[in-house]
Amino acid sequence: MEWKNILRGFAMGIADLIPGVSGGTIAVILGIYDRLIAAISGFFSKEWKRHALFLIPLGLGMVITILSLSRVIDFLLENYFAPTQFFFLGLIIGIIPMLFKELDSRASFKSSYWIAIVIGTILVASMAFIRPAEADIITNLSPATMALLFFSGWLASMAMLLPGISGSFILLLIGVYPTAIRALSELNIPLILIIGAGVGVGFIVSSKIIRYLLTHKPGVTFAVIIGLVLGSLAVVFPGLPESGLQWMLSLVMFAAGWIIVHLLNRVSV
Repeated sequence: MEWKNILRGFAMGIADLIPGVSGGTIAVILGIYDRLIAAISGFFSKEWKRHALFLIPLGLGMVITILSLSRVIDFLLENYFAPTQFFFLGLIIGIIPMLFKELDSRASFKSSYWIAIVIGTILVASMAFIRPAEADIITNLSPATMALLFFSGWLASMAMLLPGISGSFILLLIGVYPTAIRALSELNIPLILIIGAGVGVGFIVSSKIIRYLLTHKPGVTFAVIIGLVLGSLAVVFPGLPESGLQWMLSLVMFAAGWIIVHLLNRVSV
């Protein structure tokens, strides 16, 4: 059992609580993205025990973080939005040179990869111009709302596994994010179970697709991943801080994110 995965799960859980930030990006930063995809994809294979020993502590860390810090994240986004987002900007910018180095190690860089990078960048960056409408919080369960919550969890989980695409942002677009956050903060078990079931199914299906692409088309697939991460900069960027204090806090948090990435890169996985 890899208990240090609990700490990795903490980091991924925090990212998945914030619209615009991807748990998949954090997995890339931590150096466990390929292994995560392989473990989820192979969970129902003959090697399920090995994959379970990797995933259980990781999932435990994510669940603990999501259940315990949903209110804290909500407070930070409401009161310190710019510094919080600048922290993740530091993480993302810090990892970009490492991603290009990783791409070189997977396949000889081809000029066509730039096309894949641009496509991935545009795909995610365009989300920065989408402004979700206000949505009502779902309190009464019916067949229609249960189906909506299940498939929302499915779509969000697929986004969680893709670096640069935020599962929380997908929930915002669908209009389910306020319901999900309220359910987590109030421990509304029926709602959590329905959304969680969708998340579980989405993880399994999308992980198999991503694993196939990473195995058979590693160069172009990783080029797209780099584009997704680059595009997330436009989504995460909160705009310029409004005051001197906000400027200072934002710069400090940006530097902290950048430093953390480089410290993590020195630690063996």
